[in-house]
Amino acid sequence: MELTGYVAAIFIGIILGILGGGGSILSIPILVYLFHIEPVLASAYSLFIVGMTSLVGAIPKYRDHFVNIRTGLIFGIPSIATIFITRKWIVPAIPDIIFTVGEVSLTKRFLLLGVFGMLMILASISLIRHKEMKNEDHRFQKLLIITEGALIGFLTGLVGAGGGFLIIPALVLLTGLQFKTAVGTSLFIIAVNSLVGFLGDVMNYGIDWDFLILITSLAIVGILIGNKLQKKVPGYKLRQSFGWFILFMGLYILVRELFFIY
Repeated sequence: MELTGYVAAIFIGIILGILGGGGSILSIPILVYLFHIEPVLASAYSLFIVGMTSLVGAIPKYRDHFVNIRTGLIFGIPSIATIFITRKWIVPAIPDIIFTVGEVSLTKRFLLLGVFGMLMILASISLIRHKEMKNEDHRFQKLLIITEGALIGFLTGLVGAGGGFLIIPALVLLTGLQFKTAVGTSLFIIAVNSLVGFLGDVMNYGIDWDFLILITSLAIVGILIGNKLQKKVPGYKLRQSFGWFILFMGLYILVRELFFIY
């Protein structure tokens, strides 16, 4: 299973390179189900893996003028604040058993993985439908961008997801960025958000740096491959195929956690 996990780590980067998001959709299941890492720590590791990989992937996109730094900062600053607060104080404060009704308990594990699974299913719908995203009135809606940034920062902090599958539609619809620029800008935002969120975790958990750096290195190899593939493969085909994949993964996580199949 671990060998499968190492190979799968490369695909974390490939997905990020092609789609500008979705790396955490692979990283968290890989860490939890293939490496048997506890979900809260897995979400912390995911932030580092996705953050460092996105940072490396954003560099060539910046050179090709596909990263809008101004938009990234407007979106990213409120995100940074909420993700750090969430990882540093909110997640550690959630009890292992949130509440119990009769013989049924809502656990911290199910809350985190359940929210993550539902986010995956919601993200898959927009990818599968492949409705073209565009800003009809071309206005730069700053207040909505700040609000969306803060909300995505909270969700990122809660489940350890980079949030690219939420960030890209927001950038296109609220700022008028072209899709390729939105992908590059998303990588920049994910990198900053995830690494700042991880700083909150360093203060709370013991980190296996050897393991984390190995997985991150494999994911970085993947994003270099993904950046090359993005130029050769039609994006809509990749988005739709990935949409079906994450729909399956989201349902798998929900069913596995709901019926306690470990």
